[in-house]
Amino acid sequence: MKNTMQLNCDLGEKVHDNDGLIMPYIDMANIACGFHASDPLTIRNTIKLALTNNVRIGAHPSYNDRENFGRESIRYSQPELIAIIQYQLGAISALCHQQNTVLQYVKPHGALYNDMMKNTDIFESVCIAISSFNPLLPLLMQAIPNTQPFEEIAKKHSVALLFEAFADREYTDDGLLVSRHENNAVIHNTDKILDRCKMLLATNQFISVGGKTLTLKVDTLCVHGDNPEAIEITKKLRALINSHV
Repeated sequence: MKNTMQLNCDLGEKVHDNDGLIMPYIDMANIACGFHASDPLTIRNTIKLALTNNVRIGAHPSYNDRENFGRESIRYSQPELIAIIQYQLGAISALCHQQNTVLQYVKPHGALYNDMMKNTDIFESVCIAISSFNPLLPLLMQAIPNTQPFEEIAKKHSVALLFEAFADREYTDDGLLVSRHENNAVIHNTDKILDRCKMLLATNQFISVGGKTLTLKVDTLCVHGDNPEAIEITKKLRALINSHV
């Protein structure tokens, strides 16, 4: 039986002109919604590209922070945070509707993603935003060694969870991502990326920067579209996943 691991990528961000080259090799496209990057035409065109390649369409909402590409934390009240997330989900859903398709999941971007993984109040706000917008939309979150607190909150709001690991990011000993402010946050060595993903497929484990073994429940692997090596990495990961039994 072939491995059912999915491959996802953050796209529509207008950082590199890679989307058309990456899309044929992935299963899930996390499409920027305009608050950290993109614009209505780019969103529409990225949806069209996903449809052409039979790729699932996900919303990639962020804090309202184009200046910092959504990578700086911003403090919002719960009603404000829920509103900005739903605003972005509404925009991409409308552009999906225009092309006779639907949004299929939500993956927060950047600082919003990292903050929800460190602060369960923010995670709960994200769940409320999704549940009251469309309770059928799963939330894609980082696979960490202990997901139980997150699962309890998501269940409370009837939000399904999908768990991802990051092919090209280093992990801390507690299972979170090394901050992008650190020089070693992003892995650029393709062989290292492939070796650690082979290990994950075989054992459900990653090794942290401190040498700790992290056991993870993973539904999908993420590769970042703004990584200059993204095209080569994505092709090789697709072949690796397809060959794994």
